[in-house]
Amino acid sequence: MDEVLGEYETALMGISQAEAIERRKLYGLNELKRNTKKPWWVQLFQAFVTPFTIVLTCLAIISFFLDYQLASPSDKDLTGTLIIVVMVVASGIMILIQSVKSSNAVDKLRSLVKSTTNIIRENFQEKMDSADVVPGDIIKLSAGDMVPADLRIVQARDLLISQAALTGESYPVEKRAETVMNCNDVESVTDCDTLAFMGSNVVSGTALGVVITTGTNTELGSISEKLKDKKVVKTDFDTGISQTSWLLIRFMLVMAPIVIVITGLTKGNWLDAVMFGLSTAVGLTPEMLPVIVTTNLVKGAVSMAKKDTIVKDINSIQNFGSMDILCTDKTGTLTQDDISLKYYYDIDGNDDDTVLKYAYLNSFYQTGLDNLLDKAIVKTAKEKIAVDSLGYTKVDELPFDFTRRRMSTVVQDEDGIKKLVTKGAMEEITSVSNQILVNGQIQELSNAYQARLKQLVENLNQKGLRVLGLAIREFTEDGKRKLTTKDETEMIFIGCLVFLDPPKASAAEAISALHERGTRVKILTGDNEQVTKTVCQSIGFNPNEIVAGDDFVAMEAEEKMKCVEANDVFVKITPDQKAEIVRMLHDCGHVVGFLGDGINDTLAMQNADVGISVDTAVDIAKESSSIILLKKDLRILEQGVVIGRQTFGNIMKYIKITCSSNFGNVFSVLIASAFLPFLPMQPIQLLLLNLIYDLSCLSISWDRMDNSYLFEPKRWDSKSTGKFMFYFGSTSSIFDVVTFLMMFWMICPQIVGLFYSSAYGVDKQLFVQLFNAGWFVESLWTQTFVLHALRTEKIPFIQSRASWILTGVTTFAVFVGSIIPYTAFGKGLGLVALPLNYWPLLIVIMGLYLGLVTVIKHQYVRRFGDLL
Repeated sequence: MDEVLGEYETALMGISQAEAIERRKLYGLNELKRNTKKPWWVQLFQAFVTPFTIVLTCLAIISFFLDYQLASPSDKDLTGTLIIVVMVVASGIMILIQSVKSSNAVDKLRSLVKSTTNIIRENFQEKMDSADVVPGDIIKLSAGDMVPADLRIVQARDLLISQAALTGESYPVEKRAETVMNCNDVESVTDCDTLAFMGSNVVSGTALGVVITTGTNTELGSISEKLKDKKVVKTDFDTGISQTSWLLIRFMLVMAPIVIVITGLTKGNWLDAVMFGLSTAVGLTPEMLPVIVTTNLVKGAVSMAKKDTIVKDINSIQNFGSMDILCTDKTGTLTQDDISLKYYYDIDGNDDDTVLKYAYLNSFYQTGLDNLLDKAIVKTAKEKIAVDSLGYTKVDELPFDFTRRRMSTVVQDEDGIKKLVTKGAMEEITSVSNQILVNGQIQELSNAYQARLKQLVENLNQKGLRVLGLAIREFTEDGKRKLTTKDETEMIFIGCLVFLDPPKASAAEAISALHERGTRVKILTGDNEQVTKTVCQSIGFNPNEIVAGDDFVAMEAEEKMKCVEANDVFVKITPDQKAEIVRMLHDCGHVVGFLGDGINDTLAMQNADVGISVDTAVDIAKESSSIILLKKDLRILEQGVVIGRQTFGNIMKYIKITCSSNFGNVFSVLIASAFLPFLPMQPIQLLLLNLIYDLSCLSISWDRMDNSYLFEPKRWDSKSTGKFMFYFGSTSSIFDVVTFLMMFWMICPQIVGLFYSSAYGVDKQLFVQLFNAGWFVESLWTQTFVLHALRTEKIPFIQSRASWILTGVTTFAVFVGSIIPYTAFGKGLGLVALPLNYWPLLIVIMGLYLGLVTVIKHQYVRRFGDLL
């Protein structure tokens, strides 16, 4: 050990704070490089290089050559080219601003969740940010801790570490201070039994380790560097977006060539046909999809943060909102997580200071799992007995684990007599005891005494009190031999430790609210049946049947599947059984959340669709979660579920409504290309229309959802997008055709004075410009106002109104689009002012359109169940 400490210029008392600062300057922060923050040039590139801007740039180049480079001196005009350049710049800047804001918001949220570790410096132990760890630091490890850097173990006690993050091996491995192998001969460095690695976690035991490497120089850093370019497994949310995008791409690959061919054949200008087809393809693409999805998710995450819920992975918001089953422990969820030691009984049910004394010695000297039970014992002992005068010193300890369900310490009094003190679950303590202390006399632990103990515990459990057993015996073995589990035998049972963790007054309300939201709560606890039943009854949570872990293990696979579906309370459940229950629920088609805060919850959290932890949880629990609650309260969880569904609903609004509108526009273009003698809208006009609409859609992120939408879990269904497009896209095409007829046979001939087909005297350019302007405005109106009709299953504007931000932005977008034909900007785009009698006709068309959409919307909901 001295050699290792000397190599890293440190000691067991740790380095000084000044030395730590110098080493941090030399080695940097103990952090892995994250790929979440994109360089500024990548964000700039992605903002300005999109299908929309690529087509616009092509149009700008063509416009420059045709209108300026190849035109005669008197006809040279850069207006069209400049307009297109302005559109490219405006579009890119909007996307860039939103991307940067979203990225900064994500970084700010992540900074709220920090991993801490126990560092010894200048002989003082302090819990510090793991990023501050430097080579040479002395780290204290105990059950539930994450290993903050690569360590050389210098002291260890029954240390088992899970290296699943590095090796994929689920079984923990033992680590020691003194090696029993030649580490130079092992196949992998992770096999070395004296080294612990960043990213692994302590399953049981305690240790001291000296930091040998930090940050990207660690083994995990090396692995992360190798894997950084590899694709990650897609979430359900990513899959949904991908499927929807491919649906649009397939549709675009079919429709765009048809538009090009029909336009080229009917108009005779193949260059115009190609540019019009490309513009149509871009018009079919929801340009702002990545920005709007990210904006919605980040806004949802920020809203959750205001409700004491931190989102580590913003893509988990969808699973959070889709969650239809929440699995949780009893402690801190149904109870106040404020545990106090109420009684320290002997077998007769009387408080006994001897029981409290030995309980104190066991809890005060244990250095393994940090838990509230031991804190409650120490607090009560300091209040009730003179602990400073006990005169005991610690000799050894055997940390708690979830298999034995007990912990032991060996203490020595002033006369050199050693005592083994063991505390744990009643069944486990009585199983290793063969004697009992009765009125100061040691007697055999007979069946009669066991029956009395059982009755005492049952009476306490019925009052919702938790009971642990306490046993002792003299420890006469050679002091050089370490304590093992084999020593926990032939003990003297001396008493019961009785704890109270009062039920939460808010628990019943929270569970009821979650049930109303379509989220079923299941309790998975390691506590016994009677305590759990009493607590559940006290809050009005009455399960059909309570399933014990032993009974669950004995079931066949099919019976287990039926069991987890039918029952809501499982008691005396092991960590592996928790994980198995969560996995089975997922296999049954549920979206499962797991709320946990201990090392025993980690496996279940990793198997859940969304892992939920609390800010006070052990490091490995926080690391395994996607959502972190700043308070362990189901009411906060219910608020987060609502925000998750709100976020998901707003994303689906944009995707479904925009896809249906774009589908309708392309279908209308197809009809117009086949029957009109000119283009219904010029390529640049079509792109401008798409830009105005998509920018206005950014306001959807600030819209609200109807309460009825928030009462059921929502899951991504890409097939429903296709149905939605067909139903409502074809509806908009009906009124586009009505507009075509109105403009071609009424408005345009009225202004021009002749029909387009007239042989002589017709100003065809003015006719086309009027037609283009009429459909440009009508298309913008229908696309924008249908947002209000399809954002809700109710009657728009009357039974359900959009947020003032969405209303204001969409109204402004319609206003801007409506006045463009009257401006010089519009003239440069080939648009002309519309006559006054156009507007009443447009309003009639809009009224009929919104009315028909409302009727079809109700039929759609009756047939398919949900609109969004």
